[in-house]
Amino acid sequence: MNFSSVNSTASGTQSFAAAVYKNVIVTALCISINYINGTLIHTFRKHQIFYSNPRYILFIHLVMNDMMQLTLSTLLHIISYALYKISVSSCLLFLLLAILATLNTPLNLAGMAVECYIAICLPLHHCRICTVRNTLALVALIWAVSALSIMPDLFLLLATEPLSFFQSKVLCARDFVFRSSYSLKKRDASHIVCLVLVWLTLLYTYFRILFAAKGVKGDLKKAQNTILLHGFQLLLCMLTYVGPMFEQALIYVLPLRHGDIRFASYVFIQIIPRFVSPIVYGLRDQNFRRYMRRYLLC
Repeated sequence: MNFSSVNSTASGTQSFAAAVYKNVIVTALCISINYINGTLIHTFRKHQIFYSNPRYILFIHLVMNDMMQLTLSTLLHIISYALYKISVSSCLLFLLLAILATLNTPLNLAGMAVECYIAICLPLHHCRICTVRNTLALVALIWAVSALSIMPDLFLLLATEPLSFFQSKVLCARDFVFRSSYSLKKRDASHIVCLVLVWLTLLYTYFRILFAAKGVKGDLKKAQNTILLHGFQLLLCMLTYVGPMFEQALIYVLPLRHGDIRFASYVFIQIIPRFVSPIVYGLRDQNFRRYMRRYLLC
């Protein structure tokens, strides 16, 4: 969840050919993943069976978050090689959108797990609780919670930094813009609290579904697998925590491969998790798979 662009991978010691090679790989992955995600969104818009179902609304919101985060991440990656530094005001806009999208992901996964739990354990109340209106309200609440998490950092930045700082140029990463020690501590604390709450939600819903009535074995098994996939996706979100530690360890062992290690870490932490959502949630769903066939290849 701790979003940081990979602009720190840019290094003056890398050859021009290596920089082009890395940016081509990143851009190709971004376009490919966003093409699949765009097809999912197009399929969602074209059929009422999807946009009138709360489960699919939450799923497509997750896909849109992934698209926004991946696009911004790739853009910042290319900027880091092409321009290296950009103005703080422009960087701030990119970072705020990227941080919001990143924070939305675990909250959205928790909402999807709760909807699955209600469908299996409280089927008689599902139609009353999980309406389209309530689902859209939940999406708005997710954005509000994410915004409240980052707003104190923004207000502190505006209050403590001089005007000249916003006109200067920096390496566009969160730690270089929100550089107050309070912001760093608050970020880590809020992320830990959020992840703990989401994990507790996933564990509670999974075990409640696990011990649900045996009369719905087919739906029960599918619901359990879905919750496990939510947990797997959340583990991928947490790579941003352990990633920097692995980076530093590898750089210590292979100091001459600094740029390559940073680049590989960026691909596995920022890009690969974005590839998981359309695969494990979209293509494994029979309804989506059936309708997507006519759109995926135009």
